[in-house]
Amino acid sequence: MESAEQLQQPARSRRVTAAMVAARAGVSTATVSLVANGKTAGRVSEDNISRVRAAITELGYVVDGIGSSLAKGVSSIVILVAPDISNPFFAKVIAGVRESLGADYQLLLSVTDAGEFPQADDVRKLMALRPAGLLVDAPNAGFLEELSAAGPLVLLDAPGLEAYAPSVNLDVAHGARQLAAHLAEAGHRRVAYLDSVTGTATFDVRRRAFLAEADTRGISVPADGIISTTIDVGAAAAAFAAAWPEWQRSGVTAVVCGTDTHAYGVLQEARVAGLQIPGQLAIAGFDDLPYSATSNPSLTSVHLPATSLGVQAGGQLRRLMEGRPLEQPQLTLESSLVVRNSTRPTPWK
Repeated sequence: MESAEQLQQPARSRRVTAAMVAARAGVSTATVSLVANGKTAGRVSEDNISRVRAAITELGYVVDGIGSSLAKGVSSIVILVAPDISNPFFAKVIAGVRESLGADYQLLLSVTDAGEFPQADDVRKLMALRPAGLLVDAPNAGFLEELSAAGPLVLLDAPGLEAYAPSVNLDVAHGARQLAAHLAEAGHRRVAYLDSVTGTATFDVRRRAFLAEADTRGISVPADGIISTTIDVGAAAAAFAAAWPEWQRSGVTAVVCGTDTHAYGVLQEARVAGLQIPGQLAIAGFDDLPYSATSNPSLTSVHLPATSLGVQAGGQLRRLMEGRPLEQPQLTLESSLVVRNSTRPTPWK
């Protein structure tokens, strides 16, 4: 039993245990557990319930839910593995996941430094927490094979990897083709592409789809017209500044970026260079982040439904964790082009 001196210490200076609550209330630790977990019906008297609740409030006791769950073999934790969470796109994905999971699960993020993909060894260490389920955003096949995760698993934005697990994908290729068609109709014949260094399948799909459609519509890319940076405004701005003199000599009139974050960097540096947008240079991105509608000029972007991606993936995982079958193991959400002032048609002839 805790001494009187121990019980008088400020609660914030120590971890409050069930034994300390039991000592304060004058009951057993088993009674504290029943009250704290709402299992008092027919087991604990009203008087003891009141005393335990008063002690819990006074001492600031918090139930060790994770420890309790681990004793049962599984926790209430859901792990979301995501590359380069510096991309604001993930804030909406996370919000969607949390909406689906509700208060029954705790979301734990496993992320890496910008430009680096999570390592399977790092994620496996987190598996010691015995998560209830795992969400992996924008993985590659090598990561999934090395991870070999057991238990409920759902992939997000993982084109071409549907054989590994249930997935919720974005049809980024559709939006990429729309963007190529839009630039062709605006008269552009020479473009450059600023990609992400992350190396995930989704970026490969959007780049390939755009370039293939551009080629069929008579748009070419110079030999040095494809470069990559981390998803960072400053890095994109610096890369564009270094590449632009040669791109300009090659006749480039539009720059397509793998994310809106990249595009913000290009917009910033293009203004510094005194370029008229879109008069001298058109700029477009992917993601359709909130700032894209209010940037100067507003940014043309391929809209990717980030919140819906999180909601659908979280919902699929929850069904798996609760032992319910999936009506559609593979879901695809549509992308769409949002045309704004950064690419409005101009007479490039």
